[in-house]
Amino acid sequence: MISSREFRSHARACLSFVPVVLCALALCCSSIANAKPSAELILKLANEDNDIKVEALNAIAGSADPEALPVLQALANDGLKVVGGKQVLIVDGDKITDAVSGQVLPALPADAEDIVTNNRVSSALDAALAALAITSPDTAVRLDAVKKLQASANEAILPLLDKALKIEKDPTILKLLQLTQATAQLQSKDKALRLAAIQTLGTTDDANIKSLLEAVLEKDGEAFKESDESVRLAAQQSINAINTRLKRGEWLGGIFTGLSLGSILLLAALGLAITYGLMGVINMAHGELIMIGAYATFATQNLVQKFAPGLFEIYPLIAIPVSFLASALVGVAMERLVIRHLYGRALETLLATWGISLILIQLVRTTFGAQNVMVENPQWLSGGVQVMSNLILPWNRLAIIAFAALVVIGMTLILTRTRLGLFVRAVTQNRQMASCVGVATPHVDTMAFALGSGIAGLAGCALSQVGNVGPDLGQGYIIDSFMVVVLGGVGQLAGTVYAAMGLGILSKLLEGWAGAVLAKIAILVFIIVFIQKRPQGLFAVKGRFVDN
Repeated sequence: MISSREFRSHARACLSFVPVVLCALALCCSSIANAKPSAELILKLANEDNDIKVEALNAIAGSADPEALPVLQALANDGLKVVGGKQVLIVDGDKITDAVSGQVLPALPADAEDIVTNNRVSSALDAALAALAITSPDTAVRLDAVKKLQASANEAILPLLDKALKIEKDPTILKLLQLTQATAQLQSKDKALRLAAIQTLGTTDDANIKSLLEAVLEKDGEAFKESDESVRLAAQQSINAINTRLKRGEWLGGIFTGLSLGSILLLAALGLAITYGLMGVINMAHGELIMIGAYATFATQNLVQKFAPGLFEIYPLIAIPVSFLASALVGVAMERLVIRHLYGRALETLLATWGISLILIQLVRTTFGAQNVMVENPQWLSGGVQVMSNLILPWNRLAIIAFAALVVIGMTLILTRTRLGLFVRAVTQNRQMASCVGVATPHVDTMAFALGSGIAGLAGCALSQVGNVGPDLGQGYIIDSFMVVVLGGVGQLAGTVYAAMGLGILSKLLEGWAGAVLAKIAILVFIIVFIQKRPQGLFAVKGRFVDN
């Protein structure tokens, strides 16, 4: 027999376990409930009414139930079947599974039908799949998921977005989540939420967001679709702010493109500034030296792909000295065989170098063919960095700007810190006096011409990374190169830099305003007027003969 005291003690002990048992049962029931999306939602996916399908997909997206992933993937892959409107099956190869119970069927029923989707359902399906990926541990997956959600945001996913905003740590994804949340809140009936969403959307520079805000200002006949005037006013203010940022992006894009063009002009004109400034030779074959550098890069690419494919990513670095040497050797041959015998006869030199340019073009056509050839960018020079929604800075253009800066620094060091540079500056300032003090001016002429030709080859190497390479490549840069040299001041390195960058930026800004042809004409007129007022260019050469 158990005494009443012992009975009460056992009863209290048993009752103490009741909360634990109830909690365990609740967890078990919750686990069972979340094992699959509800049968109701799954059957809605099989409904013939597309509105019901979209409603079910939005509900799944809002819940972000990971157990729904097999069902959604089957729907996306056309592997979701319906039997009699009451049973939904997942077909994965030879495996047939009941989408609700998870039971594996031995064979696909004969009356199984495909679940048909249209573009609207497919868009909602993509959003639902993105909602399931928004909590992925992979940053790239989450970023892609948020971008997809932003394109089809609606009020159904607001709870999901609230949850994601609380746990997201990546600043880029966090910003996109905030914009996605605002996009969804824009559809709310709550005025305060709509105003907050409009203010948030106004902080971006995305043209797509601008389109969403413009929808607020649309009219249905004579009346506005948005009846509240304060909401329309806030939308207009946000649109104006976005327009300001987009305009700023366009200007920055024009300046960057101008810097890129200026860097190319600088590389093309730098060698010409040396040869023209030192020897007074109008080298009409300078453009073909650029072309030879580009074809040397093309040949280097092909040789690397054939004999050392593992080095393809660094082939532009290998092509830099190759293009320099190829053009420098051609320049030395030109100077020794032709130009040296025509010093002091400017017209004959011009005609001779023009003839050499035609010979080089035909030689390249015979060797490589008349068609343009393509030089591929390695992976690290492909793509770009996105600064604004309408401003992307390509890596190859950034590399050219940096490369041009390095070439200028190298040329400055050569001209100011080496014996060759001292001789070049001496001959440029006063050839007769330099010869009298023992400077071998013919040797200096050859070395300077080789240096200028080699820099032209570097210009060709850079140009090959931003466009196709053809026999006529150099023809498009020879006139611009002479304009840069004349504007900057003959033989002046600093003047060449300022002139190239100034003309590049001015050209691109004018193109955006007046078009390419009128911009070219305007720049030519500007240079003519400038030279009339200042014949020596931006920087004049100083020497003993100037002081007399």
